[in-house]
Amino acid sequence: MHNSIEAKGLTVQFGTVTALDQVDISFGENRIYGLLGRNGAGKSTLLNVMGNRLYPTQGSVSIDGEPGAENDKAQGKIYYMGEKNVCPDGTTVRQLFRWSRDFYPAFDMEYANQLAAQFGLNTKKKLKGLSTGYLTIAKLIAALASNASYVFFDEPVLGLDANHREMFYRELIHRYSERPSTIIISTHLIEEIADIVEQVVIIKEGKILLDRPAEEVKRMGYMVSGKASEVDAFCAGKQILGEDQLGGLKSVCLLGEPENVPATLEIAALDLQKLFVQLTNA
Repeated sequence: MHNSIEAKGLTVQFGTVTALDQVDISFGENRIYGLLGRNGAGKSTLLNVMGNRLYPTQGSVSIDGEPGAENDKAQGKIYYMGEKNVCPDGTTVRQLFRWSRDFYPAFDMEYANQLAAQFGLNTKKKLKGLSTGYLTIAKLIAALASNASYVFFDEPVLGLDANHREMFYRELIHRYSERPSTIIISTHLIEEIADIVEQVVIIKEGKILLDRPAEEVKRMGYMVSGKASEVDAFCAGKQILGEDQLGGLKSVCLLGEPENVPATLEIAALDLQKLFVQLTNA
């Protein structure tokens, strides 16, 4: 498939540890993905392989139909915003923007400076002198202004306060609506991106556990609560993801849609974070 990043048979091993295990996944054009997984599940490893920062033990990556490895033309379509600062000591915010423009010709310097003003970021300051939050802001701005076809955000709100996180999410949606691109957000703050992502990808122990549209995922399950004996009777024969019990009361997470629920039981929607927790604990 063209206009997509495709990974086929990706396996990455670090000694005896298998970080990715025969992963097949495609990230299509102009879509916002939520890449979710517990610590060590393989999220960052997958992004690093697709961004040519890590070589797979087996498998391959193609970008818009071209080989992704050691291909400057293909990799020039990807902007990877990661947790680490890869710039030399002494680099200023302004230099970060200029270097980004050198690598990404469509980089919007005017937009970057506008965002810096909105976030209260001094572009004359050195990156190493910024707080964790403002260093994150500087990297976020560079990513948003890159106008790359594929933008990877790996833990994008590290160190940001609630106000700045809200500003970022709002600006991300605004930018996406004006200049659509493929955006992959890898984060542990699932509740914050639940209403942003269009496709949910969950990795568990190096394998793709789920790859479905967000609207479908929201309809995958529900929670039933009530008297333990009545809940058990209702859940008999159904697909149970997980359960909690306190005294004589019980809550069970189920796959599927609720049908013929007794009036004595309470039904609640299973949000993305709860579904993620139940699926990755199963």
